[in-house]
Amino acid sequence: MSAARQILAETGDTGVSIQAIAERADVGFGSFYNHFQSKTELFEAAVVDALEEFGQSFDERLTGVDDPAELEAAGFRLSARMADSHPELMQVLRRRGLGHPHSDSGLVRRALRDLEVGMASGRFTALDPAVALSALGGTLLSLVELRFARPDLDGDEAAVNLAEMVLRMLGVPSDDAHEVARRPLPDAA
Repeated sequence: MSAARQILAETGDTGVSIQAIAERADVGFGSFYNHFQSKTELFEAAVVDALEEFGQSFDERLTGVDDPAELEAAGFRLSARMADSHPELMQVLRRRGLGHPHSDSGLVRRALRDLEVGMASGRFTALDPAVALSALGGTLLSLVELRFARPDLDGDEAAVNLAEMVLRMLGVPSDDAHEVARRPLPDAA
């Protein structure tokens, strides 16, 4: 799985041979088939694993944050920082995340949960959680792409501005969205 994630992060090339994957993983060719039936299955599992790790890192960092708007804003801001702190994970998201905007695992499950809580509480006025999730996912992937395409850009400031825009899109009043997007991030767990 680690070898597949490295390949996805470096090149995104899923056409690499099973032999090359096995060599990178430092296992025998036959060992591959003890765990996976195909390269497609391996790379799919690697993406799901990366998204789950991404989601777990958010859960750990944002434990105790009860405001759905603050959760969304902090998620965007932490994602921008992860381009520097977890580049392999973010490259996998960058190259393959669009294929998982509505999966039942990883980051998507958590984002949908937070959207639904925000909508139920009246904090968000989005009409449909699935549509809002699509907008958030596309925006997140765009932010990640921006961080890699423009390393000279102040990623924190871009993430704060994008978080504010996302909150406004979700129906948070402008002044409130501005304040929430700029709240201090919770300390690392």
